[in-house]
Amino acid sequence: MKYSWFNALVLSLAVSSVTVQAQVVEADLCIFGGTSGGIAAAVQAARMGKSAVLVNPTKYLGGLTTGGLGATDIGNKAAIGGISRDYYHRLAQHYAKDTSWTLETAPDYFAKRRGGQAGASSLGGADATMWTFEPRVAEKVYFQLLAESKTPVYLEQRLKSVTKAGPRITEITMENGRVFLAKMFMDATYEGDLLAKAGCSFHVGREANSVYGETLNGVRASTPHHQFTVPVDPYVKPGDAASGLLPFIQPGDGGKPGDGDQRAQTYNYRLCFTTDAKNRLPAQKPAGMPQPKWDALLKAANNSLPVTPPANYDAKQFELLGRYAEALVAANKNPKLAQFWNPIWMPNHKTDINNNGGFSTDFIGRNYDYPNADYATRERIAKEHEAYIRGFCTFMATDPRVPEEMRREMQSWGPSKDEFLDTDGWPREMYVREARRIVGEYVMSEKNCRAVETITDSVGLGAYNMDSHNCQRIVKNGKVENEGDVQVPPMKPYPVSYRAIIPKAAECDNLFAPVALSASHIAYGSIRMEPVFMVLGQSAATAAAIAIDDKVPVQKVSYEKLRARLLADKQVLDWTGGGNAGGRFVDPKSLPGIVLDDADAKQAGHWTESFSSVWRVGKGYAHDGNASKGESTAVFTPDIPTAGDYEIILFNAPNPNRASNVPVTVSIPGQPAKTVKVNQKSQGEISLGKFKLPAGKTTTVTVSNKDTDGHVILDGVQFKPVK
Repeated sequence: MKYSWFNALVLSLAVSSVTVQAQVVEADLCIFGGTSGGIAAAVQAARMGKSAVLVNPTKYLGGLTTGGLGATDIGNKAAIGGISRDYYHRLAQHYAKDTSWTLETAPDYFAKRRGGQAGASSLGGADATMWTFEPRVAEKVYFQLLAESKTPVYLEQRLKSVTKAGPRITEITMENGRVFLAKMFMDATYEGDLLAKAGCSFHVGREANSVYGETLNGVRASTPHHQFTVPVDPYVKPGDAASGLLPFIQPGDGGKPGDGDQRAQTYNYRLCFTTDAKNRLPAQKPAGMPQPKWDALLKAANNSLPVTPPANYDAKQFELLGRYAEALVAANKNPKLAQFWNPIWMPNHKTDINNNGGFSTDFIGRNYDYPNADYATRERIAKEHEAYIRGFCTFMATDPRVPEEMRREMQSWGPSKDEFLDTDGWPREMYVREARRIVGEYVMSEKNCRAVETITDSVGLGAYNMDSHNCQRIVKNGKVENEGDVQVPPMKPYPVSYRAIIPKAAECDNLFAPVALSASHIAYGSIRMEPVFMVLGQSAATAAAIAIDDKVPVQKVSYEKLRARLLADKQVLDWTGGGNAGGRFVDPKSLPGIVLDDADAKQAGHWTESFSSVWRVGKGYAHDGNASKGESTAVFTPDIPTAGDYEIILFNAPNPNRASNVPVTVSIPGQPAKTVKVNQKSQGEISLGKFKLPAGKTTTVTVSNKDTDGHVILDGVQFKPVK
């Protein structure tokens, strides 16, 4: 197997430890799980003078942050402090160097990348942060932190058993026989493996809404986004239920709305692809694929397959995708590739590609066994997800039912050849969005996200949408339908309770769980962001050090001591509304003239609230999910106090995935309607022109998503008097 510099550095760090060859390893704190949260915990333990060991089941560190998720999700970046913020500052320092830009310049990158991101000229600032990055750079910065902390790192250590004395863990044993003894333990895995073997209560899947008094948990009554936007027949023989379901559709009715189930939100891989021919890894004939089949695929792809297909690739497995593409064309929807996946630009012409739309890279319904599975079963499930995504890309590049424009665009993509060197360009880590979640001393819920219920023992802030990807794909009324997607913003960044990262006292008194923390399905969907895992990992390590010094169980740690140290280490524990994190928040009342927020518009079709962009007017904005084109409109009707000349300005939360051709129509009595096509990719304020407006509620501004080529945004409209 090839080894990158990353593996060599891991090895050198481990070998430098006098305990690396020992079968029994002892430390103050044993951290099981080399995720972002685990690394932050190791660094903090060292800074507090405690010995720590970082133990990881795989040979790679950093979790999703180094595994392809370079488009950092957080919502409001001002909510992030401590080691987590320092990490993103170090990324900015890396990209402040001209030598870091090998395939494009920093100004060129930032010209196409907006949405709260630092500009090229500010990367060298004392407080600069960078929230989009290449996987290999993410690795490099994590290892800088680990090298500074001198933390011993143990790789490929699979957990076998946990030994306890009463509620206290005394040691954990690996499958290879190595034993780790510690005063405190931490489960920093996505899967919650240590907490489960330690006998702690946990939950998998969705709770019923009734369990925690929620509205967004459980089976959804309707799923308007990441949905099939035209009817698609689900049966092998169209119209004949007796012929059976097509692949990738689950049997059953999906369950009763609001009820709980064991379905976790779906997984995928975050793809670091490029369209730069100089850095694109060519597809290879997979071992075991017959030569004629390979030749036929190459011919169909114009000798430019985006990925090496699975050896057993079968286009029939993707019949549902073919029918969906056909149906979109038949309905004159003019489908684009961006409706089937979401490429987000990273530096040097690379991307973080995520799921988008009704049929994409999320392998819906195929992760149910993963959370509680053994290591071998998890490897099989991960390989199935990889094969599915490789098959998806191959189908989109070769099948004649996919419009030619989309096929040719897919043929231009491929893995970046300078990333993931020892896995042939494929991400090393499957995106496990949720698995086990501990049921601890306190359970975070939708009430916390909506600021209905508050806590007083904050160890960090959550800020992202209450976000769930789809959980199943079923048949309703004879047509295919996805179920489970939720995208609802919190009221504001909200505190995460210390009690949510510790077990119940009777179950374990020296364990922390800052990653598989205690939260309902829908609250976890908001908290589960990589920067927040780092924040909570640092807070957990701080509490562990205090527990050791004071000789108390984790449930008895003095919150006053913990809070004082966290604040001294620049953690953000309370939201005061300060800071704009490189973006812009505007109170509509502070602007001249008449300003209507997106909530003031009469909306029709499918719009979803969002809080993600840090450039916006008012509390949030709405978007069309890049779906249901031609079906969604929003009409703004101002009450003009005095007739006269006004400039009409459309507010926008810019991002490269926005549409460049949004039709906005201004209608004024007695005047011809004027339609302006606006580009929402880069500007926060877009002038529609100057108009003579009559007094009263007779003027309208209508935003539509008809024939648009990206996400359409509703943020607000200003009617500004012209002097």
